[in-house]
Formats: sequence, C-alpha cells, structure tokens
Amino acid sequence: MSTEKLLSRVMEAEPVGSRSKVTVVGVGMVGMASAVSVLLKDLCDELALVDVMEDKLRGEAMDLQHGALFLKTPRIVADKDYSVTANSKVVVVTAGARQQEGESRLNLVQRNVNIFKFIIPNIVKYSPHCILLVVSNPVDILTYVAWKLSGFPRHRVIGSGTNLDSARFRHLMGEKFQLHPSSCHGWIIGEHGDSSVAVWSGVNVAGVSLQKLNPKMGAEDDGERWKDVHKKVVDGAYEVIRLKGYTSWAIGMSVADLVESLLKNLHRVHPVSTLVQGLHGVKEERRDPVGGAEGAHPVRRGLLEEMMCVSIFCHIKAFGDITPDIRLFPHPPGGGRRTEEKHTRGGCPEGLDSGFICLHKQTNKNSSKCS
Repeated sequence: MSTEKLLSRVMEAEPVGSRSKVTVVGVGMVGMASAVSVLLKDLCDELALVDVMEDKLRGEAMDLQHGALFLKTPRIVADKDYSVTANSKVVVVTAGARQQEGESRLNLVQRNVNIFKFIIPNIVKYSPHCILLVVSNPVDILTYVAWKLSGFPRHRVIGSGTNLDSARFRHLMGEKFQLHPSSCHGWIIGEHGDSSVAVWSGVNVAGVSLQKLNPKMGAEDDGERWKDVHKKVVDGAYEVIRLKGYTSWAIGMSVADLVESLLKNLHRVHPVSTLVQGLHGVKEERRDPVGGAEGAHPVRRGLLEEMMCVSIFCHIKAFGDITPDIRLFPHPPGGGRRTEEKHTRGGCPEGLDSGFICLHKQTNKNSSKCS
C-alpha cells in the first residue's frame, strides 16, 4: 500500500497515547463553544465529544475535523459510547436541559440531576483518574451531585462556579473606566447567578482599592451605583438568553480558562464551585476526601465582611429550600462510598459554594489534604 511505501516504522512499541486528553460531554451551544475555545488555545492533544444525539454529534465532529489543518490538536473523536472518553485528563460536563428565558437556574435541578445519574458513572468507568469540570446549570448543585455520584475526592470535582460572573463584572468595570478587563480586578462569589455576592473590598485597579476611595461602594446610598453593576452581572445571562436564545461564547471561553489552569499547572486562583467546610462558619465536612490525584489546591480563606457572610449563608439556605428529595444512585465500584444516599430538604449539608481555589496539578499523589 502507498502508506507502507511512504512511512517506515522505526520502533517496535506502540505509540504513546494522549498525554492531555480533554472530553466534552454535550455538544449543545455551550459544549461546542467550550470545545472550540479549548482547541483554539491549543490545550489538548486529543479532544473527545460525547452526546446522545448521534447525528448532531457526528456533524459537529466532522465540522471540527475539517478545520484540523488550522489547529494544533492532532486527534478529534466523537461517539455516543463513553469508551471514546477513556483516559481523559479533564472531562467537561455541559450536558443538561437548557435554561429557558426567564427560568431560574435553580429550577433546572431535578431535570439535570436525572441526566447526571447516567453521565457521571460512565465518565468514572472510563476515566477514573480524571478531573471533573461541571458546567451544566444549576452548576453549584450539580457539582455537588457529580461529586456524590462519582465517589471522587472533592478536589477532583470542580464547578465552573462564578468564574464567568467575575469576568462579566471585570468587563463592566472596564467599560466604566475605559480600561481592559485584565487591568480591572474584582471577584463575584457564591451562587453562579441570582444570589451571587460581590466582594467589594477586593475591587481594585492597578492595586488601588476602590472601596478606600469610595467607602460606600456597593451600599444603597452609593452615589456611583456599584450595586447596579453587580445587578447587570446577575441579569447578564438572562439578557443574552432573551436576545439570542442561549448563552455560549463567554462560558466556553471561561471553561477553556479553567482547563488551561488545570492542564498547564498554572497555580492561578479562580472562583469555582467547591466545598467550603470550615470557612466563614460553614459546617465542617463529615468525611475526609480520599486518594489524591491531580486537582485543586486548598481554598483561599478570603476576608469577607459580615454582610457578605450573611449573603453566603442565605445562598446555602436557598439550596436547602429548592433541593427536596434528591435521590442518587449507589456509587460505582471503587468509588469509595457505596450506600445509596437520599438528600432530603436541607440541600447541601456540606456547604458547597463558589470559593477561591488555586487550580494546579498536585505532585504528591498521596496527598488528600485538598479542599
């Protein structure tokens, strides 16, 4: 054959497999925006796509493969069977029911929990050492559900959290000051969405604290109306959905930003969905995480004002009010927690929230002291 005449094998062993494989579960608008963003940042040597809609999956995969000449990812694969995801380093979960115009993210809970009962065990089966990055909404609750279903140590199940909310806030800061967002610093924490919290004490430009210049920043009697800026952050997704029917590009770029921190070991700090036991008075986690593969560094203990802590607790209570009777499957073999658990009214007792986390690869494989 012409291939044999052109290429000569110079080693006996089989070529080494992928070293930085990324899987995206769900090829909807958010999934494909995430996939494209990961590809354009040259983050992986193999990209796998999974979805139950076979025709759309094949079409999206072919469309990306036809542009392979312009990319630096040598292998793009897709299949309905989760075996295609085997040995992924990071698995991005975007599958789920789409948020409708005017619908709160928290109303999506039960529909997407049922979807996760199928997705998560399959991911664990083929990539037991991966990092799970949950993007599906409501992301905070579904990150908690994914952690419970996977049996992974908590530092290997991360939600996209308020990484995008913070980006929206910095964009609005940039517009206000006519500066690039990278020069504007501020954090949105708490729920990704309606009850998020702006950390006014941390807002700065070039190291200059805006709260020191304007002590009333974020208050009702603030003449600069910074509270309205935060409201624009909260309303931003709903406005985009009203105008174009869905959100995609910004969250896709946010996902790629998180994947880059994980795969490149950048030690950057991100506001992501994580367990916050022991911080700001939140109840301690009842179990220590096990294992200690690649994942997230301990949560940064942010200095929050009293009012912000009250807002965080209101957010955790809101989870309890909207999460009645979530029943999860037994954990898969080897997951470490095999008893079926029923989470009744009271929501997430361990206090899952968007906190500051440094994303990196742990070099100590025996470490389990990650939060």
